[in-house]
Amino acid sequence: MTKLLEINNLDVSFLNKGENFKAVDSVSFSIEEGKTMALVGESGSGKSVTALSILQLLPYPLASHSSRSSIKIKGKEILGIESKKLRDIRGNSVSMIFQEPMTSLNPFKKIGSQIKESLIVHNKTPKIEANLVSLSLLEMVKILNPKIVLNSYPHQLSGGQRQRVMIAMALVNKPELLIADEPTTALDVTVEKKLLELLLDLQKTLGMSILFITHDLNIVQNFAENVCVMKEGVIVERGKVEQVFKFPEHPYTKKLLDSIPKAKKIIKSKANILLEAKGINIKYIYKRKFIPRKNFYQHAVKNMDIKIFSGSTTGLIGESGSGKSSLARALVGLENSKGKIIFRNTDLDELSFKEKKFVKKDLQIVFQDPFGSLSPRMTISEIIGEGLKVHYPDLDSDQRNFRILKAL
Repeated sequence: MTKLLEINNLDVSFLNKGENFKAVDSVSFSIEEGKTMALVGESGSGKSVTALSILQLLPYPLASHSSRSSIKIKGKEILGIESKKLRDIRGNSVSMIFQEPMTSLNPFKKIGSQIKESLIVHNKTPKIEANLVSLSLLEMVKILNPKIVLNSYPHQLSGGQRQRVMIAMALVNKPELLIADEPTTALDVTVEKKLLELLLDLQKTLGMSILFITHDLNIVQNFAENVCVMKEGVIVERGKVEQVFKFPEHPYTKKLLDSIPKAKKIIKSKANILLEAKGINIKYIYKRKFIPRKNFYQHAVKNMDIKIFSGSTTGLIGESGSGKSSLARALVGLENSKGKIIFRNTDLDELSFKEKKFVKKDLQIVFQDPFGSLSPRMTISEIIGEGLKVHYPDLDSDQRNFRILKAL
């Protein structure tokens, strides 16, 4: 079969404090038309840097490639080509979907506007036609209520819906190669499965190739034909997925395969109830600006009861939009809800603002999207130290720094 993508001797270096740090070293692989290649490795192994090099989205001139590096699409060299030709390749020949949709989607623009933008820029599509195409793209990626989604902002959608929107945007101009950079990492298992099935269906329909970047070997086994395993910027093993999984040769590949989680025996908890929610209801109101002006409601959580025991882990499973995150936010006081939330035998609704502040020290949440949670204007030390300043105001600077380093 014809090779769609060919990468040979790709080197990527980053300039840091006057010194060059080599992030990718002599990486070579190819992807045939209509096939899927998985690029696997731990965080920092060079997977994403390799992918970003294809579309030349690295922070040049801080990033650089050696003179021997080569990236070809259908036999034509694209590394270092002029910006106008590169723009034609981006979105037309090659598209990319990223790990964090919230950092890729414009929070100030409605979904419809963002999808139409690519149609108008690349294809000069008239606005009325662009509206229809945008709707059909959302239908293609199997989004429920596509008309409502077109008129929504990114924050109003669930993680799975946002990722489907990203896929729709990537498919606007029917690319020959789709680069998927850990697109399911932040999603639950049921949504992940549906999205992978969707990508396979779209691949068959559109005949495109896929470069799938992941650290999850379970996905690779059922999704790709070929796999390359990366470690510290170097490909340490490559081959057919079945061959690599059955007969791994490199110690790192064996380590990755051994790290696949195994099921544990369930032990009934005898501990005390730490957190209990009774009859939790959460509703969202959506206001229409145009006729008819009648508002509509989404009942995100309906009469939910849950108990979490001291020292135990409780799994809350469900598809995207099922209300998991809404309930979690309500439990820590970040979402308005009706019902009772009892923490350490105390009804949180009966506490004053000051009393709730002390409770929050022991009732914390880790969000789905780190980029959306971490302020880009603060250092890591400032972000971690902020909570210490609020809850432990008597700590001096040295004591705070000690706790920050210990936490890291």
